[in-house]
This record gives sequence, C-alpha cells and structure tokens, in this order.
Amino acid sequence: MHTSLGMRKILLFFLLAVLFTAVSAAQTPAYEKITTNGQSFYKYKVKSGEGLMAVSRTFNVTVDEILKHNPTAGSGLKNGQELLIPVRKGAPLDQTRQQLPLDQNHTFRHTIARGETLYGIAQMYNTSVDEIIRYNSGLTENIAEGQVIVVPQQRSLSSTHENYRYHTILPKETLYSVSRTYSLKPEDLIAANTGLSVETFQIGKTIRIPFFQMQADFIPYEQQTQNITHKVKRGETLYSISQAYDVPVESIEKANPILAAGLKTNMELIVPVKVARLDENARTREIEANRLLSLSNEAQRTDVIRVGLLLPFLDKSGGQHLRLQEYYEGFLLAVDKMKKEGANIEVYVFEIGSRAKLESLLGTLEMESLHLLIGGMTDDQIRIISDFSKKHNIKYIIPFSSKNSEVQNNNHIFQVNSPQSYFYSKASGVFMETFRNANVVIVNAPGRSDKADFISTLKADLKRKNIRYQELSLTSNLSTDMLPLLQTNGENVVVPTTGDSGSLREIFDALEKVRQARQGIITRLFGYPEWQTYNTEVKKSLHEYGTYFYTSFYVDEQDVETRQFVENFKQWYGRDLINTYPKYGLFGYDTGMFFLNAVYRYGTNFEQRINRIPSNSLQFSFKFDRVNNWGGFINTGLYLIHYDAGNVVHKINKSR
Repeated sequence: MHTSLGMRKILLFFLLAVLFTAVSAAQTPAYEKITTNGQSFYKYKVKSGEGLMAVSRTFNVTVDEILKHNPTAGSGLKNGQELLIPVRKGAPLDQTRQQLPLDQNHTFRHTIARGETLYGIAQMYNTSVDEIIRYNSGLTENIAEGQVIVVPQQRSLSSTHENYRYHTILPKETLYSVSRTYSLKPEDLIAANTGLSVETFQIGKTIRIPFFQMQADFIPYEQQTQNITHKVKRGETLYSISQAYDVPVESIEKANPILAAGLKTNMELIVPVKVARLDENARTREIEANRLLSLSNEAQRTDVIRVGLLLPFLDKSGGQHLRLQEYYEGFLLAVDKMKKEGANIEVYVFEIGSRAKLESLLGTLEMESLHLLIGGMTDDQIRIISDFSKKHNIKYIIPFSSKNSEVQNNNHIFQVNSPQSYFYSKASGVFMETFRNANVVIVNAPGRSDKADFISTLKADLKRKNIRYQELSLTSNLSTDMLPLLQTNGENVVVPTTGDSGSLREIFDALEKVRQARQGIITRLFGYPEWQTYNTEVKKSLHEYGTYFYTSFYVDEQDVETRQFVENFKQWYGRDLINTYPKYGLFGYDTGMFFLNAVYRYGTNFEQRINRIPSNSLQFSFKFDRVNNWGGFINTGLYLIHYDAGNVVHKINKSR
C-alpha cells in the first residue's frame, strides 16, 4: 500500500513535469535563431498556402524586410521554403505579444519608435505627458526604442481637436476584423490612416478609429457572439455540441441554467456562437479588405503645378527678411530648371506678417487651387496653414521649424527640418555603424553640455549593443588621462560632449601630446554640424585627426553643380550668397527641386512614391519617413562628413 502510494506520487510528479515542460515550450518561439554578418535571424519554413503578408505578421516585420534578406521570395512562396526572418530590435516577439491588451476601451499600448519622445507621443494622441506618466508607474522622459507604454483613450467628444480613439493591432487581427470591431467599413479605416499598407498593418502598431458620439465600449470582433437556438438530438452530449459550434462547454452551461437538471433530448439550448463563425462571407471580405492595403493610387497629375510661398518677408528682426528673400530667389532658380525640363509651374508669393493677414489670405478661393504650400515660421502660422492644408487636401512643406507637432496628425505635411530627437537618433545610428569596432572615449567638458541629448542617445545605443565606452573630463591633464584609455592595436574615436570651438582646440592640443608620446596610435574625432563653420586653422586640425561629423546640410564647394548654381545665382541677382549656415539660396533651390520634381513625376499624391523621388541636392539631405499611420512625414536625411588626412573632404549620404 505504501509502495503504491509512493508510485502514484512519482507518476503525478512526472506528469506535472511533462505538462510544465510542454507549457514552457509553447511559450517559447520554436524557431531556430542564427547570426549572419552580425545580424540575428529566425529560420522559418513556409507552411502550405502561406503568403508574405502572413509571414510578416507572424514575426511583426515588414514584407520589405523579408524580401531584403530573401530575394527569391518575391516570385512567391512555396510550401517548405526556408526563409531568414530578421529578429526585431527591442522587445522579443513573444514579450511584445504578451504586452498587447485585449480590452482597449480605456487604454491602449504604444511601442516606442526610434527618435520618439514622451512629449511627441502625447501630442500624437492628444493627451499630456503627465497623463501618460500617471498610467505608467516609474516611467521617465528617458524612454527607449521598443519599450511599450500605456496611453489613455479619449472617451468624450472634443471641440478643440479631431475625435479619434486608437487601436493597437493584436495577433490574428486583420483590417476586416478591426473594422467589424468598431462597426465600420475597412475603407473607413484606410481613410483615417492614409499610411496603412501591408508593411505598416503589423502586430503592435497603432491605428486611429474615428468616433462620432460619446465613447461606448467595444468587444473585439473575434470575441463577439450571437445567440442561436440548438435543439438537442438523441445521443448528443454537451461536449459534442460544444465541438460542433466551437464554443466552450462552460459558455453553454452559463447561458442555459436549465442544464443544472441535466441534458435531455429535444431540449432547446441557447448557444453563444462567435459572430465570425456565422459570417459565411468573412473570408471573402477579409481578402477584399487586405487588397486595400496593397492598392497604389493612380498618380493625380496636373497640367500646371501651382505653388504658394507664405513667409514673413518684411520681418527685419535679425536680418530674417534677407535670408527669406534669398530662400525665395533660390527657389525661383529651381522653378527655372524644372521649366526647362518641361514642367509648367506657377508661383504665388505671399507676405504673412500678421495673423489677420494670413487668415484673410487663406479665406480666398484662389488659395484652394494650390498644389503645394511652403512656409510658415512661427507655431501659430504653421498651425493655421496646417489646418487649411488638411481641410483642402493640399501638400504642406514646413521648411524651417523643427519643433512644432502638426506633423503628428496631418498626413499632408512634410517637415524638412528634422526634430532634434529624430536627428540625434539617426546620427547615433550612423556612429554605431561607422565605429562598431572602435574604442570609444567620451570627453566631458565641465559646464558645457550643449550636446547632452545626443550624448545620452549615443550612450544608450552603446549600452544596448554591449559596446564598452570610457569617459574622462576635459582638464589640463587631458592628454595624461587619455593615454591609458587608448588602444595601440585598433582605432580610437574621441567624442566631446560639446561642439564649442574653444573646447575643440583644447582637445586638439591634448591629441597632439598623445601623438608625440605614443607614435602610431590611430585616433579619430567625431563631432557636430557647427564644426563646418569654424576657421581654416580649425579645419586643418580636423584633417589631421581624420575627423567625422554628422549634419543635415553641407556645401561641397568643389562640386560642379554647386559651383554652377553659385554662378547662376550671381548672374541672376548680381550678388553672392549670404555667408550663413545653411545657405538659404541653396536651401530654397534644394526644396524646390525635390518637391517640384515630386509633383511633376508622380502627381499631387506623390507621397506613396516619396522614396523614388530623385534627391540630387546640393546642400540638404532628404529622406522623408512617415511618423505614424495617419500623420505626415519628417526628413531624417543626414550626411556624414569626413575630413581625411590627405586634406580631402568626403560628403557621405547616410540617408537611405
């Protein structure tokens, strides 16, 4: 008896162990992981009937990412075909799915993208930083890519901004199922989220849902049920009935208290069946909805491209009127070149010094016929023009401001000057790519922290990649302190925490002492856009140390096209360009060439082909990325400038 009891305990323990192992295995992705050229991939075998979209949603990556690493997949997938799926940065796939909520009536989740800030996220969802922090215990401004945060839903109608709720896409959801959740048509979701596509309708991504009355609670389409009546046949059991309707036995028992007396033949039961199961045309409608994600709108071409420049040309504060005049003059040179290529262009120029003048101007019928609006300097001007562009479906280019938030919720906006957080994230990414194997030394300049945000971003990226870096302070003993930190058998890169010219000279002096003390050591400098503005003496030292710096603009004065532009400008206007950084004449020319080319080649709805537009800019780097599924585009273009030891300057476009 004792032995039998002991055996039962052992058997029970064994079964529990097996069960635990099976559950654990089910929670772990069963995909082999490999590393190729420093990048991690899942090895995945295609199932019968599976397409690229299905695979992309399984792994929460875009179709483009799959095709990049599996070029042969472009001609179609075959059963058993092996694919390499890039492992996404940030939270693991299973962790991301576990963090996604089923109930999104009061809150939803946002996965932080590179370059985003809490303030920008709050503006995106018409809430406040304080509200977001209240819903996320311990959250600070120091957020990281891939982090998932809770955001409160808008529950009541607002008279000050558009009325939308937000939905985080869950595993197995489709465009059709989400539209059914909110009693909308798939076309309604596409209209509210103009950036939606096969690549962007991904697990964990957010879309917006229009609502028109006080917020009601919604049940996900996959969980919606409809009661049907079932008459019990002879021989049927609750289990067989539950299997027939794919409904848990517990749900049938809950809906039918009479079952307490037992199941009887001819008894009529209420069965809460999933609505999706009863929808005979669901599969067809799902396929039709998915096609909407793949549709490419026909180019809306125009015989005449009408452009409006709206700037405070008469504002003389700080010489602004001269810079804006030069911007306009450079833009006209772009118009002239495009006309020679066959474009028919009309340019209308407006002075918008006062709010009343701007509002009066936008109230005229002539403004509604424009295809491009360019301008606005202040937040107030930008907001007014943004509202007009949204109302009349006109593309709006914001050339100067980098701090307004209109781009978050206006799909017509193209913001040329990148917000600082995106700019620093891009620059840090370029650093990681360029100096992945270097010994990194950060030099802290006491009392000078003008690059603190960039350094914070860089440190976070280095830590995420497990790349060691060392720090020291800019003092009179810098060379002595630096020597033991430098490698003799590899590349060293020194990153100061300030772009200040005085600090740069101190670092030059220290590096010269290091070079004299230890011959043959390789030391580079990495720094900032303002270094291009310093005098010839500083630039000579930049060459000596093989310096690199990031910038969104740079003029290569030896470039043939740039020299031709400078000659044309002087010939047209009888004077040289103003010596500013950036040069406003070139700024106007680059902006004009990019966007006039866009409309000329691809029509007024060129945003779908934004990455096909030729960008042979003379000064500015252009690479426009959409900020979310319903907003506009920001320019994340960036150059890496390299002053080599042979006195040659290399302008490397790191935009794409």
